[in-house]
Amino acid sequence: MARSRSRTKPPLEYSLIYTATLCLLALGAIMVYSASSAESLLDGSGDPSYYLKRYVALAIVGLVVLHLASRHGLRLVKGVTPVLLLVSFALTALVMLPGFGVTVNGATRWLGAGPLQFQPSELLKLSLVLFSAQLLAARPSATRSFSGLSKPLLIVVGLACVLLLKQPDMGTAMVICFTLGTLLFVAGTPMRLLGSIGGGVAALALVFALIEPYRRARLTAFLDPWSDAGDTGFQSVQSMIAIGSGGPVGVGLGESVQKIFYLPEAHTDMILAIIGEELGLVGIASVVGLYGLIAYAGFRAAKHARDRYAKLLAAGITALILCQATLNMFAVMGLAPLTGIPLPLISYGNSNLIVVLAAMGLLLNVAAAGGVATTRTRGLRAIDGGRSDDSRRNRGRRDSRSRRSGAGSRRRATG
Repeated sequence: MARSRSRTKPPLEYSLIYTATLCLLALGAIMVYSASSAESLLDGSGDPSYYLKRYVALAIVGLVVLHLASRHGLRLVKGVTPVLLLVSFALTALVMLPGFGVTVNGATRWLGAGPLQFQPSELLKLSLVLFSAQLLAARPSATRSFSGLSKPLLIVVGLACVLLLKQPDMGTAMVICFTLGTLLFVAGTPMRLLGSIGGGVAALALVFALIEPYRRARLTAFLDPWSDAGDTGFQSVQSMIAIGSGGPVGVGLGESVQKIFYLPEAHTDMILAIIGEELGLVGIASVVGLYGLIAYAGFRAAKHARDRYAKLLAAGITALILCQATLNMFAVMGLAPLTGIPLPLISYGNSNLIVVLAAMGLLLNVAAAGGVATTRTRGLRAIDGGRSDDSRRNRGRRDSRSRRSGAGSRRRATG
């Protein structure tokens, strides 16, 4: 009986990912309500729990998707990846057509009307990870040269970034580039080639940041937000005031002052600042610790996955979550320019929450294999420890021959 229970017990990676996801969702519900209740009550709607109700409803839908993906997602998603990629491209392009896209704060990134809005770029991020993992798994030799990576991986990613910059949404383009870089590293791309690609992308990003006036204003505000604290640096300054006011343990849950019409987007992109103000350094460290658990368990699941595709998919999804979280936290704390990237599983956002939970379901599906790889694959040096199948097999043959020869010499000595 005890043996059967041990067999059904989920592996450590699965438990860590699932626990961290639920903890981040619980914290997100509390902080979305805290960050939005006063503003919702005072802006005329009269319902302090408006955003909390919507967050909980979206979380429930997302958890259903997560459980479905954790049970059957890996088998189903591989076949529909090309269709999903085409659909996400089409929807992202549709946003820019007159009469379809919804403009908020100068950016046209949404489809729909009223409270029912969808951001296709969130789906595009996940579909690009699925496509990249499938392509790199099927063509491991493509990582050896720039031409092999360009046709068609870098071309497809480049087209996606062009569409996103047109919206404009440079933050999502940066997340995609960082995630792809992690995938290429895990897939065994030579560091010289990876560095060349990264340098080229960084140069293009700097050019796009300088030629667009609002991006240039964000860059200068990042360098010195206090020089124009009432305009371009306003959000950064208010965020730093909120975090600085919290100190080590915070002013207390629900006691934030910055959330009451001082800090824009307090319940979405800047929710970490409210966490820092109300829960202090302890609250921010707890958030970082939960993402750290996802990082550890996600890459551990990638290391022990059953095949190359599962390894790359787990590494790509883990990198996608961590890149979003890192960019958001750096921007809120003044360590990077503001990008408009939400904090995964905590920030309020229709599309992001459901898509991230679907991605976590796929990661759970990989982790549920039991943490033991049945087939090692070549080319994944970053997560396999640099040891190929051939070296392991050769070492096993040498060990077996030495054991047999040792046994024979002992028999001759005793005979």
